[in-house]
Amino acid sequence: MAIEDNPLTRLQYGQELRRRREAAGLTQEELSQRAVMSRTHIAHIEAGRRRPDVEDARRLDQVLGTDGFFERFLPTLDGRKVAEHFAEALEFEGQAVEIREYAPKLVPGILQTPDYAREVLSSGAVPKSPDERDELLVTRLERARILGNFHSPRVWILLDEAVLRRKIGGPRVMCEQLRHIAELGDSNRIRVHVLPFSVGYHALLEGFVSLMRFEDMPPIAYTEGLKSGRIWELPSVVHECQVAYDHALGDALSHRKSLALLRQVAEDYEHEAQRVQDS
Repeated sequence: MAIEDNPLTRLQYGQELRRRREAAGLTQEELSQRAVMSRTHIAHIEAGRRRPDVEDARRLDQVLGTDGFFERFLPTLDGRKVAEHFAEALEFEGQAVEIREYAPKLVPGILQTPDYAREVLSSGAVPKSPDERDELLVTRLERARILGNFHSPRVWILLDEAVLRRKIGGPRVMCEQLRHIAELGDSNRIRVHVLPFSVGYHALLEGFVSLMRFEDMPPIAYTEGLKSGRIWELPSVVHECQVAYDHALGDALSHRKSLALLRQVAEDYEHEAQRVQDS
C-alpha cells in the first residue's frame, strides 16, 4: 500500500527544493545531472505535482548538502492510502484538464458508485479488514469529486462490453452503477463509448490505459495490469497509446448508442434483481 500526498504540503516541499537549489546556484538541468534524475522529474517536484521517493530524496540531500532534510521531510507528505502502483497516477489525475480512459474489465474508479467500489475493494486474493477496505473506499469515492466541475477535466470513457456484463456485486449493484454512468453521459459531463463484443480484437484489448492532458506540461499515459501500473512520459510512447486509443474508439459505438446500451443492460439487471427478490 502506498500513500497519497497532501497537495499543499507537497507544494511546500517543492518550494523548499527550489529555494535550496537556487541557493546552491544550480539550474534544474544541473541538479538533474548531479542527482541522476530527469530535469522534468525535478520540475514536477518543485511545482508540487510529484512526490519524490526515498532514493530521490537521498540524492537531493547529497547534492545540495542538506543533511538529510529532504528525506526526513517525506513522512510529512503522508495522507490517504492508495495502491502503490497507482499513487503517482492519482496525482496526475487531479491536475488533468482532459482524461481519456479505456476500461477492459471494471468500471473506472472515478465513475464507481459506493456499492460497486465496496464490492471491488472487498474482493481479491488478500483479505482486507473492514477498516482497510473503508480507507480505500474513501479515497476511491473522493476521486469522483473531479467530476464536480462541469468543464474540467474533459472526460472520455471507452468501456469494453465486458464491463457492462461482468456482474460485480449482483444485479442491483450493476443496475445502479450503469445508470450512474448513463446519467453522467446524458448530462454531457462525460463522453461514453462502448466497444461491443462483436468487434472482436481491438487495439486496446490488452489492458487498461488512461491518457491525460494538462495545461502546463506534456501529456502522459498510464497503463495498468495485475498489481502493477506505469506512467509513460516519453512522447513516442504516449503517442503510440493515443493512436491505439483512437483506433479502438473508431470501432466503438457512438455516444448515443452507448448510452442506450447502458440503459438497456441496466434494465435487464433491474428485472433480474426483481426476480431474485420475488423468488
